[in-house]
Amino acid sequence: MIICIVGPTAVGKTKLSVELAKIYNGEIINADSMQIYKGLDIGTAKVTKEEMQHIKHHLLSIKEVEEDYTVFDYQKDARKKIDEIKSKGKIPILVGGTGYYIKSALYDYEFNLEEKDNRSDYNDLSNEEINRRIDNYECGFIYDRDNRQRIIRLLNKLENGWFPEQKEFKLIYPDVIFIGLTTDREKLYERINERFDNMIIPLIDEVKPYALANNQSKSLMTGIGYKELFPFFNNEDTLVNVVNECKKNSRNYAKRQYTWFKNQMDIDWLDVDFNNFDNTINKAIELIEQKTNENK
Repeated sequence: MIICIVGPTAVGKTKLSVELAKIYNGEIINADSMQIYKGLDIGTAKVTKEEMQHIKHHLLSIKEVEEDYTVFDYQKDARKKIDEIKSKGKIPILVGGTGYYIKSALYDYEFNLEEKDNRSDYNDLSNEEINRRIDNYECGFIYDRDNRQRIIRLLNKLENGWFPEQKEFKLIYPDVIFIGLTTDREKLYERINERFDNMIIPLIDEVKPYALANNQSKSLMTGIGYKELFPFFNNEDTLVNVVNECKKNSRNYAKRQYTWFKNQMDIDWLDVDFNNFDNTINKAIELIEQKTNENK
């Protein structure tokens, strides 16, 4: 069995994953593209040592912010971890909101390694037109929409086989249980706003050394809560404005996450009870037991 917990930011995925890992003798595999990087802890809401409760976590903080890490890298790493965890007689639990990572790891997706030989410069397209073509893939990740070099590179990757929507991908593991966490949209947006209000001071401390060093690596320039703060440190915008921008971008990202997961995977969605999270845990257990019995 493999348990996969998905959903938008601030919905309780981390907490549920740890509780299920304790119940089912599991180990957790991160499926958040930003939590791969060392030092990006506050803005990514990376699980803390206390929150881990001694549960083994994998693919967290494995790369420096200056290093590139692609979905192809994640596919190899995640599949290796799944095999390692299963070989120990434990349950792999993938948790995160980067749907593109999850699908690459669990489905029979093959990357086109000849991509560099099929590049286009898209000189006939404006940035807006390139972004529209990228949006059509509904990959659900954040990127710098104004950086022409990066959007050209991204569109090339997508159009050379990264995620062709015309193919029906199949699970390569027969026993995956997908659990999606959801809540009322207004409640989710309220939680997102509260999260940024509570994290802004430590987040400033986290981003400051990168901003002062003008470190504009891919990870920093795509992660919500990081790229927005650079204008503040450059005296180009107020803190109030950049915090509001962080909140807006997070809300928009959550909306895209919902759209992506609902269109791409067969997921059982659970409404989260934030007042009594034990109710959510129990519903997840009931779902797992039901799916396990169905697969016997």
